[in-house]
Amino acid sequence: MKFPKDHSLKVSMVIYPGASSLDVTGPLEVFSLANHQLRAEGRYTSDFYDTQILADSAGPIVTASGVKLYADYGFREVEDIHTLLLSGGPPKSYDILGSNVEFIQWLIDQETQVERLGSICTGALILAKAGLLNGHRATTHWANVAALQEYADIEVDPDAIYIRDGNLYTSAGVTAGIDLALALVEEDHGRSLALSIARMMVLYLKRDGGQQQYSTHLMNQLQSDRFAGLVEWIYQNLKEPLTVERLAQESAMSPRNFARCFSRELGVTPARFIESIRVEKACQLLSEQNLSQERVACLCGFQSQEQLRRTFRRHKGILPSEFRRRFH
Repeated sequence: MKFPKDHSLKVSMVIYPGASSLDVTGPLEVFSLANHQLRAEGRYTSDFYDTQILADSAGPIVTASGVKLYADYGFREVEDIHTLLLSGGPPKSYDILGSNVEFIQWLIDQETQVERLGSICTGALILAKAGLLNGHRATTHWANVAALQEYADIEVDPDAIYIRDGNLYTSAGVTAGIDLALALVEEDHGRSLALSIARMMVLYLKRDGGQQQYSTHLMNQLQSDRFAGLVEWIYQNLKEPLTVERLAQESAMSPRNFARCFSRELGVTPARFIESIRVEKACQLLSEQNLSQERVACLCGFQSQEQLRRTFRRHKGILPSEFRRRFH
């Protein structure tokens, strides 16, 4: 998108007592770094993103962590907002804001005036309370999906990192606000700038919205204490032929007993589990490094590039080359 050299966008973040501080500071840091990078590249001489924090009134606001953030303005005082974001927080906090009739009406009015309206984490429940997500796809933190699903007119995606539906944006919890902010910067200035900011923030991976909120690795660490050590060993040895016999040996069990216990504990067969994490490892390598597909296949334990292609397509619905184009 092309903007005049002296153009700026007003980005307003709504906070309230008990809001999650990282929901606020994570996205705002993205916009700050974007300003720095745009000036460094000579594309703008002043800040492109004019960020401000809004609350019921100006002044210090105590967040859920106990850290105080300073609201620049009360929400009634601000006009000409381009991008309006609502921070998340625990239920008692966002319920209070959602019950503020004056704020909800202001929010409804803003929906027709701003270019982009979005939420981080449980901020989606405030948008839902205002009826602004009716007829739209949306997401929120995985722990709050059930609460969002109580609104029958919202199509809830429980896994997405963030979702754009028209000019409405919702994101999952905490660090997903950073992913959403990077996506907004990418809309404005292209993928190269967004990736540059991700590197500056030392992010492990710039995640696209369709990725799961948590990895297979984390999910299986949570699901199984009994096989936690084996899961770590598998991740360290993906290049090796990981047969049931080899895994059973590592677990000091008979192959038959191992396969039965593993499937019961993790809800998936050993073969399916290995295949899933090999694909996940391939995603990481394809997005972060400029390796050939043949090399990626080798590092992930696939027997050939063709096996990588077939397995990747079965899991992700696209080929590895298409997946890589999203990141480079």
